[in-house]
Amino acid sequence: GLLESSTRLKPHEAQSYRKKALWVSWVSIIVTLALAVAAFTVSVMRYSASSFGFAFDATLDVLSSAIVLWRYSNAAAVHSAHREYMACCILGVIFLLSSICIVIKAIHDLAKRVLPEVDDFLYSVSVLSGILCTVLAVIKFMLGKVLTSRALITDGFNSLVGGIMGFSILLSAEVFKHNSSVWYLDGSIGVLIGLTISAYGIK
Repeated sequence: GLLESSTRLKPHEAQSYRKKALWVSWVSIIVTLALAVAAFTVSVMRYSASSFGFAFDATLDVLSSAIVLWRYSNAAAVHSAHREYMACCILGVIFLLSSICIVIKAIHDLAKRVLPEVDDFLYSVSVLSGILCTVLAVIKFMLGKVLTSRALITDGFNSLVGGIMGFSILLSAEVFKHNSSVWYLDGSIGVLIGLTISAYGIK
């Protein structure tokens, strides 16, 4: 079967958007991989739980962009509903895994009363990832809409979650700095994000 985009787009338009989707996926993979390696290094050096969660999420981001890359790697299959379906199934599984890990980590942090600490490195990585992931998400949403691709939109949603998580680390640390009784914000946002992702994954 074919996707709706096959009736809307002329062949050369479809190929041009396909190339854009490939570009976005490559940029996404490079950016998130760099962020993941950086955050992972910090989490090992400083035993930072939030850095680890962040690195893990970035790694899943890399996987989901790689799936979109595979989805659009074949020029002839740009409108292929079968490829789209396969990509969406794999993305759904990745989302469920991701949400389980995020929720477990968040509940663990809440149970152990882990306080949100943010050092300069985590701060800059969070800001950078928050901005970059949000920008990538917007581009993926726009391309996904034009190519009527749920896989691209889902990948965009994943980037958006990465961005929100980046900002949530900062937000919870700021709130905690001003009011030390509110230490549970990071964990609570984590649970919320995890549940949102799992709902989206199941869908």
